[in-house]
Amino acid sequence: MIKQNEIKIFEDKNVRTLWDANEEKWYLAIVDVVAVLTDSSNPRKYLGVLKSDGSQLATNCSQLKMQASDGKFYLTDVADSEQLFRLIQSIPSPKAEPFKLWLAKIAAERLFQ
Repeated sequence: MIKQNEIKIFEDKNVRTLWDANEEKWYLAIVDVVAVLTDSSNPRKYLGVLKSDGSQLATNCSQLKMQASDGKFYLTDVADSEQLFRLIQSIPSPKAEPFKLWLAKIAAERLFQ
């Protein structure tokens, strides 16, 4: 399985991504997406509330090793594009539409390389 970790930038915020060449899918760190959409000072807590409310996405997500700000790799909740669109719909945010367009751009970059 060939995987490539990258950090993408959306409106000055880091979003950790991982490309899985075998599955030909992007995975994004859910907590990073929550941080972008909510501008929360504690996106992990926001995500915890989603999980405690029984959010299907938050409870059925995968975990992959991604690099944290301390430089170490930790298991991180991730979502593919289908799961991300569900997440985006569940969080009321004026950034939802710009973020969806940004996701499409990331996908296009990989498709047309």
